[in-house]
Amino acid sequence: MSKKYRINPETLQLERIEHGLRYWLRRSGGYIIGGICLGVIFFYTFLYFFPSPREASLMQYNKNLTAEMEVLSKQVDQMQIVLSDLSQRDDNLYRAILGAEPIPMSVRLGATQQISYYDSLARMTNTQLAADLQRKVDVLEKELYVQARSYEEIVDLEKKQETRMENIPAIQPVLNKDLKRMASGYGWRVDPVYHVRRFHEGMDFTAPVGTDIFATGNGIVTYAGWRQGYGETIEIDHGFNYATRYAHCSKLLVRVGQKVKRGDVIALVGNTGKSTGPHLHYEVHYLGRPIDPRNYYFYDLSPEDYDKMVQISSNMGNMLD
Repeated sequence: MSKKYRINPETLQLERIEHGLRYWLRRSGGYIIGGICLGVIFFYTFLYFFPSPREASLMQYNKNLTAEMEVLSKQVDQMQIVLSDLSQRDDNLYRAILGAEPIPMSVRLGATQQISYYDSLARMTNTQLAADLQRKVDVLEKELYVQARSYEEIVDLEKKQETRMENIPAIQPVLNKDLKRMASGYGWRVDPVYHVRRFHEGMDFTAPVGTDIFATGNGIVTYAGWRQGYGETIEIDHGFNYATRYAHCSKLLVRVGQKVKRGDVIALVGNTGKSTGPHLHYEVHYLGRPIDPRNYYFYDLSPEDYDKMVQISSNMGNMLD
């Protein structure tokens, strides 16, 4: 270490400067404090700009996870679009065809998680995207469940619809392709015995005694016997609130409780009961009330034949029973 001197103002002589312990302590302390400060600066600078290997690994993992969640979020959005299209088809096409009510939107969306649950996710470090994705997944899961149940219901409705079409009356009860056996239609007619206007609750078909009478739809025979005014009568329950009646028969070929199919011969045309000539009196009932049978021959008649039958039945003012 070089020696230091100073000029004594009194003697004007150079004198060697001597430093005490205090001087050396203060000077050493300055160096130490400066070194510490410089070290701290370097440490935090390195820590900020140069992460540790573990931190670098975690940062890369977080970056990859964020990218994966963004991709998943976009995929969920695409799935939501497809599901929305399926829901619209379900309500506006499939259910409309089968006569079923559309599913309310409140049922489709439903209540998933409470808002506080998503708020708790959002408060977690760097989890806003995760919370949003979780919300989408919950909604999608609910909609998928409702849609799956809806398709199960549609399949069940379709099966019932198929059974319904097999059961409801759909053909004429006697062979009548040329429509020449039409005697009287549904509505107000003149009674052949009392000669007064009376509401005719069915349709009359003229035919020789012994002509085959067909079940007009699948069902179960609920009555087979004599009824006052109707003579020998058969009644069939077709389900789905439909029933049919076949009156004035000469012979009954089925019994109560027997299952029949459309086209089965169930009786023979006759002239029993209150009747002025051989014929079949045929009725169709819905919800316990008689309705116009001519609307239930759609398996038998073309549109042209149907129009012709309507005209003929409307012009027949008299009935045979």
